[in-house]
Amino acid sequence: MTRFLPIIFVLLWSSAFITTKPIVDHSDPFAALSFRFIIVAFGFFLFSLYSNIKIISLSNNILPSIATGVLFHGFYLGGVFYSISIGLPTGIAALIVTLQPVLTNALAGPLLNEKITFNRWLGVFLGFIGASFVIGFDIGTSLPLTGIIAAFISLIAVTSATLWQKKISNDLPLPLSNMYQAVGGFFFHLIIILIIVEKPFINFSSTFIIAISHQILLVSFGAFTILMYLIKKNSASKTVSFFFLIPTTSALMAWIFLNETLSYLDIFGFILTTIGVYVATREKN
Repeated sequence: MTRFLPIIFVLLWSSAFITTKPIVDHSDPFAALSFRFIIVAFGFFLFSLYSNIKIISLSNNILPSIATGVLFHGFYLGGVFYSISIGLPTGIAALIVTLQPVLTNALAGPLLNEKITFNRWLGVFLGFIGASFVIGFDIGTSLPLTGIIAAFISLIAVTSATLWQKKISNDLPLPLSNMYQAVGGFFFHLIIILIIVEKPFINFSSTFIIAISHQILLVSFGAFTILMYLIKKNSASKTVSFFFLIPTTSALMAWIFLNETLSYLDIFGFILTTIGVYVATREKN
């Protein structure tokens, strides 16, 4: 069963890009994320109680878990949501964040003492080129600079969070660790709202409720939990290679569910990315 987790993760995580735009169209991005993560934190709290997991732990990993949440749920998602909300095309935001496996592989060696082989670098290269074909290079001439900066902050945050989570080797039960991470994300966005956002709002339309419910149930409870498990069980460099499949899978989902076009370049990019991920992940650590 565990060998299918990367596939399940890619499918669930990719689906988030389809529902991000409807969310930011009906809310302030930071208000939506604070709402999302207070529910996620409460959900993991209830699950921990049901599983007889001790909520108040003396583990030294509580604060590191909160820090992971600030990076993952705060800076990473906040940057992506904000960049899209101010007009940065979703594809460009995705392309910037797709640099994560490249950056992680470059840093995993010196920071985590992971051995990055030639095959892994080759797979990373093929994966990024394939993802670029799917996302597309026609980005236009007018892009919001603030949006680009926010997307790069997201890139740095998700890379740092992955390396940090692997470094601390969290000994907390996964539901409890996820609860504290969600708490970190909630307070990050709450502080942003109190300090920066003038008029936070959420329009609880049917579109917003469906989209945010999807991201809470399938992405936060599902995909993110799988990601934390994969980081714990695999090397950081191997785990992030699966991220290259996300743009291609999102494009396929948009073709199936939203009737968006799928070009020959998209198909070529999907094949190239799949080969890249296979090359990067087939070796044993």
